[in-house]
Amino acid sequence: MTTTKIFTFLGLLVCCIFQAQTLHLYGGSNQDQYLGCLNCDTFDKNSIWNSYNDYGNVLSSKSIWNGSGNYGSSYSTYSPWSNYASYPPAIVDQDGNFFGYLTLNSYKSERSELELAQILCKYHDAIKKDISGWYDKLFR
Repeated sequence: MTTTKIFTFLGLLVCCIFQAQTLHLYGGSNQDQYLGCLNCDTFDKNSIWNSYNDYGNVLSSKSIWNGSGNYGSSYSTYSPWSNYASYPPAIVDQDGNFFGYLTLNSYKSERSELELAQILCKYHDAIKKDISGWYDKLFR
């Protein structure tokens, strides 16, 4: 199966699964730092896919895409991209339901098993380089 077909299938799957619920990221040791909307449109002011806001900009301190920041560094205890993170971001819906932690740390209990979380973990380096392009692959 070609890469394009795989991404098209994954995009449709992710879109259908998460269409009814809005998922948000909360980081920090107490999960009290809002880090953006995980599955909102690229034009949403809170979307991690909007590179013009605090949550989608690779230079923002509140972005998981900032490789030098607390929430995007591969060495930070608060980052989903650290294999040893103790406090990775929590995935929560609009009603406060917990969907696990977004993390590469395979030893972290309650690691999210959501398909979208797994895709983000697997391709996070590539996504950082083309955030809007990856949004299109996953959601459109």
